[in-house]
This record gives sequence, C-alpha cells and structure tokens, in this order.
Amino acid sequence: MYMSRCCPLMAVVPISLFLTASFFVLFTLRKVTDKWLKLLGYSAVSLLLLAALVIFSGAVFNLAKGFGEMNCPMPMKMKKCSMMQMMRQNKMPEMAMPEKRALPNE
Repeated sequence: MYMSRCCPLMAVVPISLFLTASFFVLFTLRKVTDKWLKLLGYSAVSLLLLAALVIFSGAVFNLAKGFGEMNCPMPMKMKKCSMMQMMRQNKMPEMAMPEKRALPNE
C-alpha cells in the first residue's frame, strides 16, 4: 500500500471512493427487478465494501504503529548528503575517499 507508508490519513480518498461506488450500486439495485442482476450487484457491493475495509484496517494499523522514522524512510538524496558530510568530518575513515593523484605520464 503506497499511501499507508508515509501518511495513513491518505487512505481516506480510496475509502471514500469505494463507499461512494457501493452507494450508487445499491441505489441502482432498487430499480432492478432481474434476480441475476441483483445478485451481481450485491456481490459487487460486497467486494467494494471489503476493499474499503482492507484499506481502512491497513491505515489504522499504520497509524497505530506511529509516525516514526521507520515508517517514513529518508529520501536517497538526503542519505547521500548526510553520508558525504560524515565522510568530510572523517567520522568514517574506512569509507574515506581516496586521494587524487596525478597519473604518471608514459
């Protein structure tokens, strides 16, 4: 789930879409008289409601976990910048950049 990684509240949009679609399917089922179309409509509504429930439960689970650093990983650009700063400060000597030397002329 893409939207639940960084902000579980972003799950409101797909949940509302699924609930709106299920409402309109139920609304049209009142006008239908054929038995098979009603069965198809009720199965579609049940799948839409199940999808909304799955998204809602995933959002609640991620919200309960909290908004820590583990849920929102640092972008790669920021990781590279912090890595370069640590190397410049020589806190990580084993990963220091090699010295640039002039190549011998042949």
